[in-house]
Amino acid sequence: MQKVVVIGSGFAGLTSAICLADEGYDVTVLEKNAAPGGRARKFCEQGFTFDMGPSWYWMPDVFERFFQKFGKSVSQYYNLQRLDPSYRVFFDQNEIVDVPADTDDLSALFESMEPGSSKNLHKFLKQAKYKYEVGINDLVYKPGRSLLEFADLRVLKGLFKLDLLQPISKHIRKLFRNKRIIQLLEFPVLFLGAMPKQTPALYSLMNYADLKLGTWYPKGGMHKIIEALVSLAYEKGVKIECGQDVIKIIVREGLAKSVLTRSGLFEADIVVGGADYRHIDQKLLGPAYRQYSKKYWDTRKLAPSSLIFYLGINKKLKNLEHHNLFFDEDFQTHAKEIYETPKWPENPLFYVSVTSKTDDSVAPEGCENLFILIPIAPGMEDNEEIREKYYQLVMNRMEKLTKQSIQTHVTLKKSYCINDFKKDYNAFKGNAYGLANTLRQTAILKPSMKSNKIKNLYYTGQLTVPGPGVPPAIISGQVVAREIQKEFSLTKSKQLA
Repeated sequence: MQKVVVIGSGFAGLTSAICLADEGYDVTVLEKNAAPGGRARKFCEQGFTFDMGPSWYWMPDVFERFFQKFGKSVSQYYNLQRLDPSYRVFFDQNEIVDVPADTDDLSALFESMEPGSSKNLHKFLKQAKYKYEVGINDLVYKPGRSLLEFADLRVLKGLFKLDLLQPISKHIRKLFRNKRIIQLLEFPVLFLGAMPKQTPALYSLMNYADLKLGTWYPKGGMHKIIEALVSLAYEKGVKIECGQDVIKIIVREGLAKSVLTRSGLFEADIVVGGADYRHIDQKLLGPAYRQYSKKYWDTRKLAPSSLIFYLGINKKLKNLEHHNLFFDEDFQTHAKEIYETPKWPENPLFYVSVTSKTDDSVAPEGCENLFILIPIAPGMEDNEEIREKYYQLVMNRMEKLTKQSIQTHVTLKKSYCINDFKKDYNAFKGNAYGLANTLRQTAILKPSMKSNKIKNLYYTGQLTVPGPGVPPAIISGQVVAREIQKEFSLTKSKQLA
Protein backbone atom coordinates (compact mmCIF):
# COMPACT_ATOMS: atom_id res chain seq x y z
CA MET A 1 0.00 0.00 0.00
CA GLN A 2 1.28 3.44 -0.91
CA LYS A 3 1.45 5.79 2.06
CA VAL A 4 -0.26 9.15 1.62
CA VAL A 5 0.24 11.97 4.12
CA VAL A 6 -2.36 14.74 3.95
CA ILE A 7 -1.40 18.01 5.67
CA GLY A 8 -4.53 19.67 7.07
CA SER A 9 -7.98 18.35 7.97
CA GLY A 10 -10.27 20.96 6.45
CA PHE A 11 -12.91 20.04 3.89
CA ALA A 12 -10.39 19.54 1.07
CA GLY A 13 -7.95 17.55 3.18
CA LEU A 14 -10.63 15.22 4.53
CA THR A 15 -12.35 14.63 1.19
CA SER A 16 -9.04 13.86 -0.54
CA ALA A 17 -8.14 11.46 2.29
CA ILE A 18 -11.47 9.64 2.02
CA CYS A 19 -11.24 9.28 -1.77
CA LEU A 20 -7.69 7.95 -1.62
CA ALA A 21 -8.38 5.54 1.24
CA ASP A 22 -11.36 4.21 -0.67
CA GLU A 23 -8.97 3.35 -3.53
CA GLY A 24 -6.69 1.40 -1.21
CA TYR A 25 -4.08 3.97 -0.22
CA ASP A 26 -2.75 4.04 3.36
CA VAL A 27 -3.75 7.57 4.38
CA THR A 28 -2.72 9.64 7.40
CA VAL A 29 -4.05 13.16 7.96
CA LEU A 30 -1.92 15.53 10.04
CA GLU A 31 -3.81 18.35 11.74
CA LYS A 32 -2.05 21.26 13.47
CA ASN A 33 -4.91 22.02 15.86
CA ALA A 34 -6.46 19.93 18.63
CA ALA A 35 -9.50 18.89 16.56
CA PRO A 36 -10.14 18.25 12.86
CA GLY A 37 -12.06 20.67 10.64
CA GLY A 38 -9.69 23.50 9.80
CA ARG A 39 -11.69 26.71 9.52
CA ALA A 40 -14.87 24.70 10.13
CA ARG A 41 -13.98 23.84 13.72
CA LYS A 42 -16.49 24.52 16.47
CA PHE A 43 -16.14 26.56 19.63
CA CYS A 44 -18.05 25.59 22.79
CA GLU A 45 -18.25 27.50 26.06
CA GLN A 46 -20.85 28.13 28.80
CA GLY A 47 -23.39 25.96 26.98
CA PHE A 48 -23.04 27.89 23.69
CA THR A 49 -21.83 26.24 20.48
CA PHE A 50 -20.47 28.27 17.57
CA ASP A 51 -19.30 27.32 14.10
CA MET A 52 -15.96 29.11 13.99
CA GLY A 53 -15.94 29.67 10.25
CA PRO A 54 -18.35 28.66 7.46
CA SER A 55 -22.00 29.24 8.29
CA TRP A 56 -23.81 29.11 4.90
CA TYR A 57 -24.90 25.76 3.48
CA TRP A 58 -25.36 26.30 -0.24
CA MET A 59 -25.17 23.86 -3.19
CA PRO A 60 -26.61 20.84 -1.35
CA ASP A 61 -26.15 18.73 -4.48
CA VAL A 62 -22.34 18.94 -4.09
CA PHE A 63 -22.51 17.44 -0.59
CA GLU A 64 -24.97 14.75 -1.63
CA ARG A 65 -22.95 13.80 -4.70
CA PHE A 66 -19.82 13.36 -2.59
CA PHE A 67 -21.43 10.99 -0.09
CA GLN A 68 -23.16 9.06 -2.88
CA LYS A 69 -19.72 8.16 -4.27
CA PHE A 70 -19.42 5.85 -1.28
CA GLY A 71 -22.97 4.53 -1.21
CA LYS A 72 -23.94 7.01 1.50
CA SER A 73 -26.41 9.84 1.88
CA VAL A 74 -26.20 13.15 3.71
CA SER A 75 -29.25 12.11 5.77
CA GLN A 76 -27.25 9.25 7.31
CA TYR A 77 -25.01 11.82 9.02
CA TYR A 78 -27.03 14.96 9.72
CA ASN A 79 -30.48 16.46 9.27
CA LEU A 80 -30.85 19.31 6.81
CA GLN A 81 -33.44 22.05 7.13
CA ARG A 82 -34.16 24.56 4.38
CA LEU A 83 -34.38 28.05 5.82
CA ASP A 84 -37.36 30.26 4.99
CA PRO A 85 -36.69 33.11 4.78
CA SER A 86 -33.26 32.27 3.43
CA TYR A 87 -31.95 35.42 5.09
CA ARG A 88 -32.99 38.89 6.21
CA VAL A 89 -31.47 42.11 4.85
CA PHE A 90 -31.42 45.38 6.80
CA PHE A 91 -31.16 48.26 4.35
CA ASP A 92 -32.08 50.77 7.02
CA GLN A 93 -34.29 50.97 10.11
CA ASN A 94 -37.48 51.14 8.08
CA GLU A 95 -36.50 48.94 5.14
CA ILE A 96 -36.04 45.30 6.08
CA VAL A 97 -36.35 42.61 3.41
CA ASP A 98 -36.78 38.87 3.96
CA VAL A 99 -35.58 36.80 1.00
CA PRO A 100 -38.13 33.96 0.65
CA ALA A 101 -37.32 30.35 -0.26
CA ASP A 102 -40.32 30.00 -2.58
CA THR A 103 -39.75 31.18 -6.18
CA ASP A 104 -43.24 32.70 -6.53
CA ASP A 105 -42.77 34.64 -3.32
CA LEU A 106 -39.37 35.79 -4.58
CA SER A 107 -40.95 37.01 -7.81
CA ALA A 108 -43.52 38.94 -5.80
CA LEU A 109 -40.74 40.51 -3.72
CA PHE A 110 -38.91 41.66 -6.86
CA GLU A 111 -42.16 43.06 -8.30
CA SER A 112 -42.75 45.05 -5.13
CA MET A 113 -39.29 46.59 -5.43
CA GLU A 114 -39.30 47.12 -9.20
CA PRO A 115 -42.53 46.62 -11.16
CA GLY A 116 -41.98 44.28 -14.11
CA SER A 117 -38.73 42.86 -12.71
CA SER A 118 -40.09 39.35 -12.03
CA LYS A 119 -39.89 38.56 -15.75
CA ASN A 120 -36.22 39.54 -15.78
CA LEU A 121 -35.64 37.58 -12.59
CA HIS A 122 -36.76 34.39 -14.35
CA LYS A 123 -34.51 35.23 -17.30
CA PHE A 124 -31.58 35.92 -14.97
CA LEU A 125 -32.08 32.66 -13.06
CA LYS A 126 -32.46 30.64 -16.26
CA GLN A 127 -29.09 31.92 -17.45
CA ALA A 128 -27.59 31.37 -13.99
CA LYS A 129 -28.90 27.79 -13.99
CA TYR A 130 -27.00 27.03 -17.20
CA LYS A 131 -23.81 28.50 -15.71
CA TYR A 132 -24.33 26.46 -12.55
CA GLU A 133 -24.84 23.22 -14.46
CA VAL A 134 -21.76 23.75 -16.64
CA GLY A 135 -19.66 25.45 -13.95
CA ILE A 136 -20.36 23.22 -10.97
CA ASN A 137 -20.86 19.95 -12.84
CA ASP A 138 -18.09 20.38 -15.42
CA LEU A 139 -15.61 23.22 -15.02
CA VAL A 140 -14.83 23.00 -11.32
CA TYR A 141 -13.99 19.31 -11.54
CA LYS A 142 -11.08 20.12 -13.88
CA PRO A 143 -7.62 20.05 -12.23
CA GLY A 144 -6.58 23.25 -14.01
CA ARG A 145 -3.27 21.87 -15.29
CA SER A 146 -3.79 22.24 -19.05
CA LEU A 147 -5.91 24.24 -21.47
CA LEU A 148 -6.81 20.95 -23.16
CA GLU A 149 -9.04 20.14 -20.18
CA PHE A 150 -11.45 22.77 -21.46
CA ALA A 151 -11.60 21.42 -25.02
CA ASP A 152 -15.02 20.08 -24.20
CA LEU A 153 -17.80 20.49 -26.78
CA ARG A 154 -20.39 21.55 -24.22
CA VAL A 155 -18.05 24.12 -22.68
CA LEU A 156 -16.82 25.45 -26.01
CA LYS A 157 -20.36 25.79 -27.34
CA GLY A 158 -21.42 27.57 -24.21
CA LEU A 159 -18.52 30.00 -23.78
CA PHE A 160 -20.69 32.93 -24.81
CA LYS A 161 -23.49 31.85 -22.47
CA LEU A 162 -21.02 31.46 -19.59
CA ASP A 163 -20.32 35.22 -19.62
CA LEU A 164 -16.63 34.83 -18.79
CA LEU A 165 -15.68 38.25 -20.17
CA GLN A 166 -18.60 40.36 -18.96
CA PRO A 167 -18.53 41.67 -15.36
CA ILE A 168 -21.40 40.58 -13.16
CA SER A 169 -22.17 44.22 -12.27
CA LYS A 170 -22.94 44.97 -15.93
CA HIS A 171 -24.88 41.72 -16.37
CA ILE A 172 -27.15 42.53 -13.42
CA ARG A 173 -27.70 46.15 -14.44
CA LYS A 174 -28.84 45.12 -17.90
CA LEU A 175 -31.85 43.50 -16.27
CA PHE A 176 -32.53 45.49 -13.11
CA ARG A 177 -32.54 49.16 -12.11
CA ASN A 178 -33.60 49.00 -8.48
CA LYS A 179 -30.70 49.66 -6.12
CA ARG A 180 -31.86 47.10 -3.53
CA ILE A 181 -32.27 44.33 -6.09
CA ILE A 182 -28.78 45.05 -7.42
CA GLN A 183 -27.38 44.83 -3.89
CA LEU A 184 -29.16 41.52 -3.27
CA LEU A 185 -27.77 40.03 -6.47
CA GLU A 186 -24.24 41.35 -5.97
CA PHE A 187 -23.97 40.20 -2.35
CA PRO A 188 -22.92 36.56 -3.06
CA VAL A 189 -19.81 37.68 -4.96
CA LEU A 190 -18.62 39.98 -2.15
CA PHE A 191 -16.40 37.21 -0.75
CA LEU A 192 -14.94 36.05 -4.09
CA GLY A 193 -12.09 38.55 -3.96
CA ALA A 194 -12.95 41.41 -6.32
CA MET A 195 -15.42 44.20 -6.91
CA PRO A 196 -18.56 43.11 -8.83
CA LYS A 197 -17.31 45.21 -11.76
CA GLN A 198 -14.21 42.97 -11.89
CA THR A 199 -15.91 39.63 -11.23
CA PRO A 200 -16.96 37.58 -14.30
CA ALA A 201 -20.72 37.25 -14.81
CA LEU A 202 -20.11 33.49 -14.77
CA TYR A 203 -20.52 33.80 -11.01
CA SER A 204 -24.22 34.54 -11.28
CA LEU A 205 -24.22 30.77 -10.80
CA MET A 206 -23.98 31.67 -7.11
CA ASN A 207 -27.29 33.54 -7.40
CA TYR A 208 -28.83 30.33 -8.72
CA ALA A 209 -27.38 28.46 -5.74
CA ASP A 210 -28.73 31.15 -3.42
CA LEU A 211 -32.17 31.94 -4.82
CA LYS A 212 -33.14 28.65 -6.45
CA LEU A 213 -31.32 25.81 -4.68
CA GLY A 214 -31.79 27.51 -1.34
CA THR A 215 -30.07 28.15 1.96
CA TRP A 216 -29.92 25.13 4.27
CA TYR A 217 -28.83 24.37 7.80
CA PRO A 218 -27.44 21.08 9.17
CA LYS A 219 -28.97 20.64 12.62
CA GLY A 220 -26.22 20.98 15.20
CA GLY A 221 -24.23 23.36 13.02
CA MET A 222 -21.86 23.29 10.07
CA HIS A 223 -19.43 21.24 12.13
CA LYS A 224 -21.80 18.31 11.63
CA ILE A 225 -20.41 18.10 8.09
CA ILE A 226 -16.90 17.73 9.52
CA GLU A 227 -18.14 15.05 11.91
CA ALA A 228 -19.68 13.24 8.93
CA LEU A 229 -16.44 13.40 6.95
CA VAL A 230 -14.39 12.25 9.93
CA SER A 231 -16.78 9.32 10.47
CA LEU A 232 -16.52 8.29 6.82
CA ALA A 233 -12.73 8.74 6.90
CA TYR A 234 -12.42 6.38 9.87
CA GLU A 235 -14.70 3.89 8.12
CA LYS A 236 -12.31 3.92 5.16
CA GLY A 237 -9.29 3.40 7.41
CA VAL A 238 -7.91 6.95 7.42
CA LYS A 239 -5.75 7.83 10.42
CA ILE A 240 -6.24 11.40 11.72
CA GLU A 241 -3.44 12.73 13.93
CA CYS A 242 -4.30 16.02 15.69
CA GLY A 243 -1.82 18.31 17.41
CA GLN A 244 0.70 17.63 14.62
CA ASP A 245 2.25 20.93 13.56
CA VAL A 246 4.18 20.22 10.37
CA ILE A 247 7.54 21.98 10.22
CA LYS A 248 9.20 20.42 7.17
CA ILE A 249 8.66 18.25 4.10
CA ILE A 250 11.81 16.20 3.57
CA VAL A 251 12.71 15.82 -0.10
CA ARG A 252 15.26 13.44 -1.62
CA GLU A 253 15.93 12.85 -5.31
CA GLY A 254 12.94 14.94 -6.35
CA LEU A 255 10.47 13.06 -4.11
CA ALA A 256 8.79 14.03 -0.85
CA LYS A 257 9.95 11.16 1.35
CA SER A 258 8.56 12.18 4.73
CA VAL A 259 6.76 14.89 6.67
CA LEU A 260 8.31 16.17 9.90
CA THR A 261 6.14 17.55 12.71
CA ARG A 262 7.20 18.93 16.07
CA SER A 263 6.53 15.54 17.60
CA GLY A 264 7.45 12.98 14.96
CA LEU A 265 8.32 11.86 11.45
CA PHE A 266 5.76 10.45 9.00
CA GLU A 267 7.04 8.54 5.98
CA ALA A 268 5.23 9.13 2.70
CA ASP A 269 5.03 7.91 -0.88
CA ILE A 270 2.68 10.81 -1.72
CA VAL A 271 2.09 14.11 0.08
CA VAL A 272 -1.08 16.21 -0.25
CA GLY A 273 -0.92 19.78 0.99
CA GLY A 274 -4.37 20.63 2.28
CA ALA A 275 -3.10 23.43 4.53
CA ASP A 276 -2.29 26.96 3.34
CA TYR A 277 -0.57 26.53 -0.05
CA ARG A 278 1.76 29.49 0.37
CA HIS A 279 2.85 28.32 3.84
CA ILE A 280 3.71 24.86 2.52
CA ASP A 281 5.48 26.26 -0.53
CA GLN A 282 7.49 28.96 1.25
CA LYS A 283 7.96 27.58 4.78
CA LEU A 284 7.92 23.77 4.65
CA LEU A 285 10.06 23.35 1.53
CA GLY A 286 13.65 24.35 0.86
CA PRO A 287 14.29 27.10 -1.75
CA ALA A 288 15.20 24.59 -4.47
CA TYR A 289 11.81 22.86 -4.22
CA ARG A 290 9.49 25.86 -4.01
CA GLN A 291 6.88 26.05 -6.75
CA TYR A 292 6.66 29.86 -6.72
CA SER A 293 8.73 32.89 -5.75
CA LYS A 294 8.05 35.30 -2.92
CA LYS A 295 7.20 37.92 -5.56
CA TYR A 296 4.62 35.60 -7.08
CA TRP A 297 2.82 35.20 -3.77
CA ASP A 298 3.04 38.89 -2.93
CA THR A 299 1.27 39.74 -6.19
CA ARG A 300 -1.61 37.28 -5.74
CA LYS A 301 -5.03 38.81 -5.19
CA LEU A 302 -6.65 37.35 -2.11
CA ALA A 303 -10.25 37.00 -1.04
CA PRO A 304 -11.13 38.88 2.17
CA SER A 305 -10.22 38.20 5.74
CA SER A 306 -12.76 38.71 8.53
CA LEU A 307 -13.22 40.13 11.97
CA ILE A 308 -15.54 37.73 13.79
CA PHE A 309 -17.28 37.97 17.16
CA TYR A 310 -18.83 35.00 18.95
CA LEU A 311 -21.35 36.23 21.51
CA GLY A 312 -23.50 34.44 24.05
CA ILE A 313 -26.69 36.39 24.89
CA ASN A 314 -28.69 35.67 28.06
CA LYS A 315 -32.09 36.48 26.54
CA LYS A 316 -34.07 35.80 23.36
CA LEU A 317 -33.64 38.42 20.64
CA LYS A 318 -36.32 39.84 18.38
CA ASN A 319 -36.23 41.05 14.77
CA LEU A 320 -33.36 38.73 13.77
CA GLU A 321 -33.46 35.63 11.56
CA HIS A 322 -30.99 32.75 11.27
CA HIS A 323 -28.96 34.70 8.66
CA ASN A 324 -28.92 38.51 8.61
CA LEU A 325 -27.15 40.95 6.30
CA PHE A 326 -26.67 44.53 7.47
CA PHE A 327 -26.52 46.62 4.30
CA ASP A 328 -27.36 49.94 5.92
CA GLU A 329 -24.12 51.49 4.69
CA ASP A 330 -22.75 51.87 1.16
CA PHE A 331 -21.90 48.53 -0.47
CA GLN A 332 -19.47 49.96 -3.05
CA THR A 333 -17.50 51.97 -0.51
CA HIS A 334 -16.92 48.95 1.72
CA ALA A 335 -15.98 46.79 -1.27
CA LYS A 336 -13.38 49.37 -2.35
CA GLU A 337 -11.93 49.36 1.18
CA ILE A 338 -11.43 45.62 0.83
CA TYR A 339 -10.26 45.31 -2.78
CA GLU A 340 -9.04 48.61 -4.24
CA THR A 341 -7.65 50.75 -1.41
CA PRO A 342 -7.17 48.20 1.40
CA LYS A 343 -7.79 49.65 4.85
CA TRP A 344 -9.99 49.12 7.86
CA PRO A 345 -13.49 50.16 6.69
CA GLU A 346 -15.12 53.31 8.00
CA ASN A 347 -18.70 52.06 7.87
CA PRO A 348 -18.61 48.35 7.09
CA LEU A 349 -21.41 46.09 6.03
CA PHE A 350 -21.62 43.05 8.28
CA TYR A 351 -23.29 39.68 8.66
CA VAL A 352 -24.95 38.16 11.72
CA SER A 353 -25.87 34.52 12.21
CA VAL A 354 -28.19 33.43 15.03
CA THR A 355 -28.31 29.64 14.68
CA SER A 356 -30.22 29.39 17.95
CA LYS A 357 -33.23 30.76 16.02
CA THR A 358 -33.32 27.40 14.24
CA ASP A 359 -31.53 25.06 16.64
CA ASP A 360 -32.21 24.80 20.39
CA SER A 361 -29.09 22.68 20.92
CA VAL A 362 -26.57 25.48 20.31
CA ALA A 363 -27.48 27.78 23.22
CA PRO A 364 -28.82 27.38 26.78
CA GLU A 365 -32.57 27.68 27.22
CA GLY A 366 -33.77 31.26 26.85
CA CYS A 367 -30.46 32.37 25.28
CA GLU A 368 -29.11 33.12 21.81
CA ASN A 369 -25.74 32.69 20.14
CA LEU A 370 -24.57 35.47 17.83
CA PHE A 371 -21.90 35.11 15.16
CA ILE A 372 -20.93 38.51 13.74
CA LEU A 373 -18.64 38.80 10.71
CA ILE A 374 -17.14 41.92 9.15
CA PRO A 375 -15.34 41.31 5.83
CA ILE A 376 -11.99 43.13 5.75
CA ALA A 377 -8.92 43.29 3.54
CA PRO A 378 -6.25 40.67 4.33
CA GLY A 379 -2.94 41.83 5.77
CA MET A 380 -4.40 44.61 7.95
CA GLU A 381 -3.01 45.52 11.36
CA ASP A 382 -4.88 43.56 14.02
CA ASN A 383 -5.01 44.37 17.74
CA GLU A 384 -7.51 44.42 20.60
CA GLU A 385 -8.09 48.17 20.35
CA ILE A 386 -9.16 47.87 16.70
CA ARG A 387 -11.36 44.87 17.44
CA GLU A 388 -13.12 46.68 20.27
CA LYS A 389 -13.71 49.74 18.11
CA TYR A 390 -15.55 47.63 15.52
CA TYR A 391 -17.38 45.66 18.16
CA GLN A 392 -18.91 48.86 19.51
CA LEU A 393 -19.66 50.10 15.99
CA VAL A 394 -21.57 47.02 14.82
CA MET A 395 -23.33 46.45 18.13
CA ASN A 396 -24.63 50.02 18.23
CA ARG A 397 -25.91 49.73 14.67
CA MET A 398 -27.47 46.33 15.28
CA GLU A 399 -29.25 47.57 18.40
CA LYS A 400 -30.61 50.55 16.50
CA LEU A 401 -31.75 48.53 13.48
CA THR A 402 -33.32 45.70 15.50
CA LYS A 403 -34.77 48.08 18.12
CA GLN A 404 -33.50 46.31 21.25
CA SER A 405 -30.69 46.30 23.78
CA ILE A 406 -28.12 43.56 23.23
CA GLN A 407 -24.77 44.64 24.70
CA THR A 408 -25.94 44.56 28.31
CA HIS A 409 -27.03 40.93 27.82
CA VAL A 410 -23.71 39.62 26.49
CA THR A 411 -22.40 36.93 28.86
CA LEU A 412 -19.80 35.43 26.53
CA LYS A 413 -17.56 37.29 24.08
CA LYS A 414 -14.74 36.02 21.90
CA SER A 415 -13.18 37.69 18.86
CA TYR A 416 -11.25 36.20 15.95
CA CYS A 417 -9.31 38.07 13.28
CA ILE A 418 -6.21 38.24 11.09
CA ASN A 419 -3.70 37.29 13.80
CA ASP A 420 -5.80 34.24 14.70
CA PHE A 421 -6.08 33.09 11.07
CA LYS A 422 -2.30 33.30 10.84
CA LYS A 423 -1.70 31.50 14.15
CA ASP A 424 -4.25 28.70 13.75
CA TYR A 425 -4.08 28.08 9.98
CA ASN A 426 -0.82 29.72 8.82
CA ALA A 427 -3.14 31.71 6.56
CA PHE A 428 -1.34 33.91 4.04
CA LYS A 429 -1.85 37.54 5.16
CA GLY A 430 -4.49 36.22 7.54
CA ASN A 431 -6.94 35.56 4.70
CA ALA A 432 -10.20 33.81 5.56
CA TYR A 433 -11.43 32.68 2.13
CA GLY A 434 -8.37 31.90 0.01
CA LEU A 435 -7.48 33.21 -3.43
CA ALA A 436 -9.72 35.67 -5.21
CA ASN A 437 -11.81 34.28 -8.08
CA THR A 438 -10.78 36.83 -10.67
CA LEU A 439 -10.44 36.00 -14.37
CA ARG A 440 -6.64 36.15 -14.09
CA GLN A 441 -6.74 33.68 -11.20
CA THR A 442 -9.10 31.10 -12.64
CA ALA A 443 -8.47 27.46 -13.63
CA ILE A 444 -4.93 27.09 -15.08
CA LEU A 445 -4.05 30.57 -13.77
CA LYS A 446 -4.42 29.48 -10.13
CA PRO A 447 -1.49 27.99 -8.18
CA SER A 448 -1.00 24.51 -9.60
CA MET A 449 -2.55 21.45 -7.96
CA LYS A 450 0.67 19.53 -8.69
CA SER A 451 4.25 20.54 -7.88
CA ASN A 452 6.49 20.68 -10.95
CA LYS A 453 9.61 20.23 -8.80
CA ILE A 454 8.54 17.36 -6.53
CA LYS A 455 7.01 14.40 -8.37
CA ASN A 456 4.76 13.23 -5.54
CA LEU A 457 3.62 16.53 -3.98
CA TYR A 458 0.08 17.77 -4.63
CA TYR A 459 -2.03 20.63 -3.32
CA THR A 460 -5.72 20.99 -2.53
CA GLY A 461 -7.97 23.62 -0.94
CA GLN A 462 -8.89 27.25 -1.31
CA LEU A 463 -5.62 28.57 -2.78
CA THR A 464 -5.78 26.19 -5.73
CA VAL A 465 -8.60 24.98 -8.00
CA PRO A 466 -11.49 25.47 -7.97
CA GLY A 467 -11.34 28.21 -5.30
CA PRO A 468 -12.86 29.50 -2.04
CA GLY A 469 -15.97 28.17 -0.33
CA VAL A 470 -17.08 24.90 1.25
CA PRO A 471 -18.48 23.17 -1.88
CA PRO A 472 -15.39 24.10 -3.95
CA ALA A 473 -13.14 22.74 -1.17
CA ILE A 474 -15.05 19.45 -1.16
CA ILE A 475 -14.65 19.31 -4.94
CA SER A 476 -10.94 20.21 -4.71
CA GLY A 477 -10.27 17.19 -2.50
CA GLN A 478 -11.96 14.89 -5.00
CA VAL A 479 -10.08 16.35 -7.96
CA VAL A 480 -6.64 15.99 -6.37
CA ALA A 481 -7.40 12.41 -5.35
CA ARG A 482 -8.36 11.61 -8.94
CA GLU A 483 -5.12 13.13 -10.22
CA ILE A 484 -3.07 11.05 -7.77
CA GLN A 485 -4.86 7.83 -8.73
CA LYS A 486 -4.36 8.55 -12.42
CA GLU A 487 -0.68 9.45 -12.22
CA PHE A 488 0.50 6.93 -9.68
CA SER A 489 -1.17 4.01 -11.40
CA LEU A 490 0.63 5.17 -14.56
CA THR A 491 3.95 5.36 -12.68
CA LYS A 492 3.55 1.81 -11.36
CA SER A 493 2.74 0.52 -14.85
CA LYS A 494 5.91 2.10 -16.25
CA GLN A 495 8.01 0.61 -13.45
CA LEU A 496 6.60 -2.88 -14.15
CA ALA A 497 7.31 -2.47 -17.87
